[in-house]
This record gives sequence, C-alpha cells and structure tokens, in this order.
Amino acid sequence: MRHIITGLAMLLAVACSRGEAEKQEHHSEGAVIYPAASIVTMAGEGAMATAVAVKNGRIVGVGSEADLAKDLPKAEVDRTFEGLTLVPGLIDPHVHVMLGALQYALPLTPPWPMATPDGMRMGIGTREGFLSEVAAISASMPPGQPAVIYGYHNLVHGDLTRADLDAISAERPIVIWHYSSHDFYLNSAAIKRAGFTPALAEKFHGVDLDAEGELTGRIYEDAAFAVVQAYADVILAPENASAGFHGFSRMLRHAGVTTTVEMGYGLFGYELEDANIRNNWVDPQTSGYNLYLVPEFRALARTYGEGRVQAMLDLATGARGAAAPVLPRVKFFTDGAFYSQTMRLSPPGYLSGQSKGTEGLWVLKPEQIVPAIQPYWDAGLGVNIHSNGDAAQGATLAALSKLREGGAGNSFTIEHGGLFSPEQVAEAGRLKANVSAASHYVYYMAEPYADPLGQPRAQWITPLGALKKAGAGVAVHSDAPLAPPEPLRAAGVHITQATKEGGVYEANMALTPYQALESVTLDAARAVGLDKEIGSIELGKRADFTILGANPLTVAGENWTGIPVWGVVLAGEKRPLDD
Repeated sequence: MRHIITGLAMLLAVACSRGEAEKQEHHSEGAVIYPAASIVTMAGEGAMATAVAVKNGRIVGVGSEADLAKDLPKAEVDRTFEGLTLVPGLIDPHVHVMLGALQYALPLTPPWPMATPDGMRMGIGTREGFLSEVAAISASMPPGQPAVIYGYHNLVHGDLTRADLDAISAERPIVIWHYSSHDFYLNSAAIKRAGFTPALAEKFHGVDLDAEGELTGRIYEDAAFAVVQAYADVILAPENASAGFHGFSRMLRHAGVTTTVEMGYGLFGYELEDANIRNNWVDPQTSGYNLYLVPEFRALARTYGEGRVQAMLDLATGARGAAAPVLPRVKFFTDGAFYSQTMRLSPPGYLSGQSKGTEGLWVLKPEQIVPAIQPYWDAGLGVNIHSNGDAAQGATLAALSKLREGGAGNSFTIEHGGLFSPEQVAEAGRLKANVSAASHYVYYMAEPYADPLGQPRAQWITPLGALKKAGAGVAVHSDAPLAPPEPLRAAGVHITQATKEGGVYEANMALTPYQALESVTLDAARAVGLDKEIGSIELGKRADFTILGANPLTVAGENWTGIPVWGVVLAGEKRPLDD
C-alpha cells in the first residue's frame, strides 16, 4: 500500500511539474527578453538588472538573462541593447504643447542660448542687442504685417516701454512676448490695431496705466489672452502651429522622452487645442511619445460652468472625448510668474526690477484656493497647482492642510515651486505634497534674482535637496518652451546646482544622482498620478524605456546632457532615433 501511495505522489508531482512547465511556456509565448549592459530599475536605490522581458506592451520579467530565459523558455532574446543602458522612460511632467508650437514658430530674441527645433539659438544678453534685433526683425517684414516676437526678459534686457517700441516703428504693430509667456509689450500701432483703450484695465488686473491713465503697453497675466485674441491671425496661424508642434515633437524624441503632460489643457480653447493635437500629435505610435492632458480650472469653468466637475470626470473617463488621454487631475494657479516678477512675495515684495515696490499677483487669493479646489477634491480628483513665490507657498500649503483635514489622500502637486522658506519645506513634507519644480530657475535666474529678492529669500529658490529630505516627492519639469524638454539636462543641473554665469547656487540643496534620475522617472510619474503605470521598471508596468549610451548614475551631473540617446522602447516597441 505504501508503494501505491508513493507512486501516486510521484505521478501527481510529475503532473504538477508538467502543468507548471506548460504554463510557463504559454506565458512566455510572444515575450521578448532584452539583455543590456545595465538596467536602472528605479525600484529602489541600488536596484539593478541586466535583462528585462516584455509581452503585450507590459513588463513580465526583470533580472538576469539566464533567470528570465529559465522562467520564459519560449521568449525571443533581442540583443539590440547589449552594451547600452535602459532606464524607465524619461518623463517631462509639465509642458505646454500648444504654447510651444506657437512660440517656436515666431521670431526669437532669447535672453540666453535657447534650444529650439532647429538647434540652439544664440542668446541676446544686452538691452542694446535686444532692441537692435527687434528692429532688424521688424525691418525684414512686409509693410503692414504685425511683428510678434518671443523671448524678451526684463532682468536681462532691461525695462521695455511703449516709447522704446515706437522708436523702432511708429507704423508697424510690434508685439513683444515675454520669455515667461505671461506678459506682452505693445507699441502704439499694436495698441491701435488691437483696439485697446484704458478701459481694458477695468476688465483685467494685468493692464499697466501711466500717471495720466494711458496704456503703457504692458499687458500681462489674465489680460494677456486679450492680446492673443487680438493677434490670433499671427499667433494662432494654423501653419505656424503645425510646424512648431512637429518641431516640439522632434525635440521630445531626441531627448528620450516617452511621456509628457500638457499642464493647462483648455487655456486656448478645447476646440482649437484638440484640433492641433489631433492633426499634429495624432497618437503615441505616430509621434513616438505618450501625451496626457490636465485641464485648467478657469477653462473648465468658462466652458462647462456649474457642470464643470462632471465634465472633468467625463473627460477623465473618456465619456467626453478629447484628443489625448485626460488625467483625473485639475490645474490651478495661486500666483503669477517667476520669470516676469509677478509671483507673490512676502513683504517687502520686490526690491528691484519691473515689479519693484509691489508684492506680485494673486491668481487665486488665499481665501479662494480651498473653495476653488474643494468640488474637484470631493470628487476624488488630483490637484496640480502653480505656486511660485514664498507668500504663495504659504497660502497653498495652508489650503492643502485644510483639504487634508477630512482625511482625503488626494494627490497634490505644487507646480514650479519658485521659493520655499525652511518652514514651508517642512510643511510640504508633513502634508505629503509632491513638488514638480521648474528645472531652470536655479540655472538661469539664481544670480539675476539676488537683488530683486534680497536676503534670505534669494537663498530659497527651488530647494530640492531639502524638500526631498523632508519627505516631499520631487520631480523636475521643463515648462517647455521656457526651457528645453530634455529631462537629463534638467536633472543634471540639480546635481551640480550650476548657474549660467558659472557659479554654484546653494550646493547643499543638490540632489544625489539617484534622486535626480528619480525626479524625471518615478517622482515625475507620481507628480501626475501615473506611478502605478510608469516611472520604474517593475512587473506589470508599461514597457516604456529610454535607451542610453551610458548609465547616468556613473556619469558626472554636468555631463548628463551629453549622454547619447539611442531612442526609446514605447509599450514594448523599439523606436530608434533614426526612424
């Protein structure tokens, strides 16, 4: 009897083994194993692998080639990436595809070297050089054609007045678009063509009037949309938008970006933006990267009124159509722009520059933030909120504290994060806020902003090291077109804390190489609520990888921008750059 039982047990074991083998073989059919010199999984510091297996666009194995081949006996082995490094697909979690498409197509006068779809454009570092270039651009245009020019920066080019532009041309409308994208400067002919009068100041806060009550020519923040509408024939020209969009897409692909997020969907109108995306992005397979949309709160209110929350939910579920996937998140604004000195500061405000003697602007006043967010928060939606100045951070964090009182764990991401006091850093960590920082503030503006901010605020520009230590998730983004959509460049700057003048800004606020890579992979995914889907190379996640010529963790931060990009794997499909 004992022999019979033993024999039955052996048969059962053989049957189970055969069944497991058949299951493994079935599981491995159609799988592909990619060996590589190294794979930085971002599943934890020090977590590395030398092979990854994918099937149906998903990751089905991570480890060594030998182990994966044993687990997936029928998998194909593709040796394309032997000698290369795989990292999770690089993410730029905050760009403006419509804005970038428009601005890249305009004549440019950048204050510093600017990456464009056509290569690097030399910067213009003086007031005289800027005015001379504007005059040359104006003179080159056909008579009567408005000159809309992008790239002026007041802290580099000096103050700009209506009289300055009138001296260049009294007949041709000249419209100068500030590098921040938040401000316009018009000459008299441009004001006349637009039909603007001092009455515009009764409708919008961002309209400058002189001592006599006349327009100075500076129109900014919410009022800036009046300029876009008045010059839509130039700024929104379809042929310009199409050319700019394709150039923008080329920049993303060459930087190894697999995912990017339009952080302000609807600002130019849903119909216009959807048409632009459908015609020019089309889908991930066509453009070579994933594009997601986050609707802006004022655009939702303008379009859907009292039904805005349900409309937002319908957009996120796909019940209401959009040209690309809409994330279940809403974009809000606390204050104005870092670059154009409209971010909201604590007293005494700005000490120099075009906003001297003011404290900047609120978009949502402190008492308005929670009421604006609450309906979306109660619906379970995430929040991404533009908040730059230290006064804005105080108001934003106070609002988050109030929202958290109910116990809701909604994702909350502070966008740009221009300034944080030490106390605000600690509060951001306590409240489990994410910070998606503008990658370029330290490099471009740490030194020029020293005088306008004064001490100690000039030491508080995007203190990423301290935020990370406090427990906040820390991502970096380009805010393209304000900086090139190049995640490795963006992350590398925060390892070195380099400034464009050659200095080092607050070296104690640097990120480690691992933290820097995390800021453009897993933390970038967290900032937009996609960390369960992308951001690390782990089982079940989407098979999106960026393929590099070197492991960033072994390369000095100042050299990250020079790491060769082979291309990407997008949902399991190889996409080399020469495609």
